[in-house]
Amino acid sequence: MAVGRLEELDVLIVGAGLSGIGAAYHLQKRCPTKSYAILEARERLGGTWDLFRYPGVRSDSDMHTLGYSFRPWTDATDIASGSSILEYVRATALENGIDRHIRYECQVQSASWSTEDARWTVDVLGPDGAVQQVRCNFLYMCSGYYDYAAGYSPSFPDSDRFAGRIVHPQHWTPDIDYAGKRVVVIGSGATAVTLVPELAKTAAHVTMLQRSPTYVIARPGEDAIAIKLRRMLPLRAAYAFTRWKNVLLGMLFFQICKRYPRFAKGLLLRGVREALGPDFDVRTHFSPRYKPWDQRLCLVPNGDLFTTLREGNATVVTDHIERFVEDGIQLRSGKKLEADLVVTATGLEMKVLGGVQLSVDGRSVDLPNALAYKGMMFADVPNLALAGGYTNASWTLKCDLTAEYVCRLLTHLDRAGLRQCTPRNRDASVERVPAFDFSSGYVVRALHKLPKQGSKMPWRMYQNYALDLITLRYGKVKDGVMQFTNLRRPQDPTTVSSLPPRRSARDDYDQPTL
Repeated sequence: MAVGRLEELDVLIVGAGLSGIGAAYHLQKRCPTKSYAILEARERLGGTWDLFRYPGVRSDSDMHTLGYSFRPWTDATDIASGSSILEYVRATALENGIDRHIRYECQVQSASWSTEDARWTVDVLGPDGAVQQVRCNFLYMCSGYYDYAAGYSPSFPDSDRFAGRIVHPQHWTPDIDYAGKRVVVIGSGATAVTLVPELAKTAAHVTMLQRSPTYVIARPGEDAIAIKLRRMLPLRAAYAFTRWKNVLLGMLFFQICKRYPRFAKGLLLRGVREALGPDFDVRTHFSPRYKPWDQRLCLVPNGDLFTTLREGNATVVTDHIERFVEDGIQLRSGKKLEADLVVTATGLEMKVLGGVQLSVDGRSVDLPNALAYKGMMFADVPNLALAGGYTNASWTLKCDLTAEYVCRLLTHLDRAGLRQCTPRNRDASVERVPAFDFSSGYVVRALHKLPKQGSKMPWRMYQNYALDLITLRYGKVKDGVMQFTNLRRPQDPTTVSSLPPRRSARDDYDQPTL
C-alpha cells in the first residue's frame, strides 16, 4: 500500500468518543495555539454511544458524573439512554468546532517516537486503503478500553444446532426481531440487566440465564435534588453541586463496601428483597459469592428489572449451559430453556491503546510490562497519554482530569523551551502489580496483556477521584519522576497544519465545575 505524508501537528488525538471530544475541548481552551486533529477509525463520532445499538442501551452511571465537567447535563433523566448521550457528545463537538478537526475512517496502526526529532510518526490506514503518516509532538490515546470489532463470545457446545438466531449485543442490527418470541439473555452484567426489561416489553417471554449472580441496585431514573437545584441556582452551580454530591456519595458507598462487606451485602440484598417480595429466591439469583465492589455493581433505573420480574414478563435462571439444542438450551441441571432468540450478553474484550503498536527510538514498547504513571502515561514512553476511567465511578471523571493534566504538561514544555516529557522510574523499591484489583470477567481475561501499576505513588492507581483531583489538577508536574528534556531548536516549527482555523470555543462552559 502507498505511504504518503499527511501533515505535522502539535497534538494528535486518537478516538472521537466521549473522552476524545472532551480532550479536544480542554486542548482548545487551555492550549489554544496548539494544532491538533482527531483520528476516528469509524465513520461517525460517539464511540461506545454510537457503536452500541441494542434495545434499551443506556448509561450505567449518573450523567452528572458521566457528563463533562465543562458542559452541564440538563436533561431530567439522570440514567440516560444511549441516543441522548450520543446527542450530548455530538452537540459538544459541534458547539465548539471540534467536529471540523475529526478525520473519519482513519485507523491508527503504529506509532514510533524519535528523540532526535521529538516527534511521533504515526501510520494511519485511511478510507482509501492507503497508509498515510502524521507527525505529532504529543500523542493522546482516547480510543477506549475494549475491542470495537468483537465482543467476548465464549464457545457453547452444539451452538450450531440451534435453529434460532444467536447475537452478541455489540453487533445488534435493526433486523433482529424479538416481538412475540421466546428470548434467552445469557449474562448477568450491566448489558443483561439493561436488555431484559426492554426486550420483555414485546417478547413472549425473556429469561436471563446466568452462571452466577451479580449485585444489582435500583435507583431513581431522575435526580430529584438536581432538578430542584436547577430551579434555585444558576445552571453551572447546580450542576457542580449535584456532581460533587454524586461523587462523594459514590466514594462513601465504595468505602463502606470495602471496609464492611457483610453489612454492604446485607444492605444490597435487602433492597432486592423489598423490590421482588418475600417469595422470590434472592439468595440463589442475586447473592454473589464475591464481596460488593469486587466487581462493578449493576444499576437499574427505577428498578425496571425488578418490576419486569415481579410482573412475570421475565425470569432469572441460575445454572450452567450443558449444550445448545435445536429449540433452545439444555442446562446442566436437566432443565431446558426453549428459545427463538439467544442474546449473548457475555462481556467485552479489552484492547489496550486500540491495538496500536508503539516503539521508542526503534525499540518496541512491551505494553504488558509497561509501568503506568498516574494511570495515564507509561514509564520511558515520551509525550504519550492515555484517557481512561475508574472501575468504581464514572469514566469521564478521570478523563477530564487527564485532559487537564496533559494541557499542564504541554504548557510547562512551552514555558521551559523543551520538547519532551517522560516518566522515569528510578525507585528500585517500586514493585509491579496487576493493573486492577477487580474480578470482573473482562478484566481477568485481559490482565496478562494490560500494563502494570506500581506499589506506590505516582505509579499506583488508587481508583479515587478526590486523590486524583489533588494530584492531577493541583500537584506539581515537576514531581521528580516526570523528566523534562530535549531543548527546542530555533528551526523547530511550532505549527504546521493543513487544518482549517478552529472556531472559538463557546464561553458558556469555560469554568470547570469540579
